[in-house]
Amino acid sequence: MSGYRLAEDVSLQGRNTFRVPAKAAMMADVARAEALVELFDFAMLRDGPVLVLGEGSNLLFAGDFPGVAICLTMAGIRIVADDGDSAVVRAEAGMNWNDLVAWTLARGLCGLENLAMIPGTVGAAPIQNIGAYGVEVGEFVEAVEAFQRDTGQVKRLARADCELGYRDSRFKRETDRWVVTALELRLPRRRALRLDYAGVREELAAIGAGESPRPSQVAEAISRLRTRKLPNPALLGNAGSFFKNPLVPAATAAALKAEHPALPVYPAGGDEAKLSAAWLIEACGWKGHRDGDAGIAAQHALVLVNHGNATGPQLLDLARRVAASVRERFGIALEPEPRIIGARFDPDAG
Repeated sequence: MSGYRLAEDVSLQGRNTFRVPAKAAMMADVARAEALVELFDFAMLRDGPVLVLGEGSNLLFAGDFPGVAICLTMAGIRIVADDGDSAVVRAEAGMNWNDLVAWTLARGLCGLENLAMIPGTVGAAPIQNIGAYGVEVGEFVEAVEAFQRDTGQVKRLARADCELGYRDSRFKRETDRWVVTALELRLPRRRALRLDYAGVREELAAIGAGESPRPSQVAEAISRLRTRKLPNPALLGNAGSFFKNPLVPAATAAALKAEHPALPVYPAGGDEAKLSAAWLIEACGWKGHRDGDAGIAAQHALVLVNHGNATGPQLLDLARRVAASVRERFGIALEPEPRIIGARFDPDAG
């Protein structure tokens, strides 16, 4: 069984950043993408539920997982094409995302600086189409390599075939079909930096970046902002932003803005606008709220936190109540960013 290891009845508490207790019926640690072909010959993997785990930074376990949890440990990285103006970087799924950001910046490639300090692995990036401070990884995706369970083959999907959207992708919608094994990004050597997100220019000034900051300085500023605004999962269990910023018709956003002038509203293309979920939640009084060990971060209203011994169901119950209150006051439905295992997210169930 070269390239992977199997174990039964495995605790997942140390494999999710909420640090809630949960177990998987079986765990497979995979060191080579090719090993997935042999691994999925097992009937339990071929026919049963499968969960691909990176660093567990985008999951909430509301119950045990009855199938097989797969942890991809391969973490190679290299430049596979270079035309002088840009280069294609291939990184394997098990690599830490922030390590990839640092690697590319160190080689004079830009684009990922606004995505510094996002927790998780490279494999999770295209699934969630991660984004922050006005940038999404989908802008740079050249291709995604993924194991296709129904054919037993490793395939290379071009960007157009990945169906990337706001915190969404084909891989997220077809979780039982694909296992992302590597990501290819086309990154430029020169690019207009995106600095207009709240707080970025101020942070750049604080570090003395001057009028023409380098991409590495933008990454430093973003890292400082994230460290200050978001609790460290190593110290306080969390999965980062728990709710997506709602996309609504522009007319709905305009009406809410007229009624609540302080509400941040961002253009989203076409006839849509994006609202600040954090503002809506804070306006409902949830920032810093705590029920036992389940709470909302004092630093940021978007972040659910585990103060020590909260369970997944307790955190889910709190998230449902938050969403229900926002819907009742503003008429806006909130959707979770993390994948919820073992339960459905339904504010009416809270």
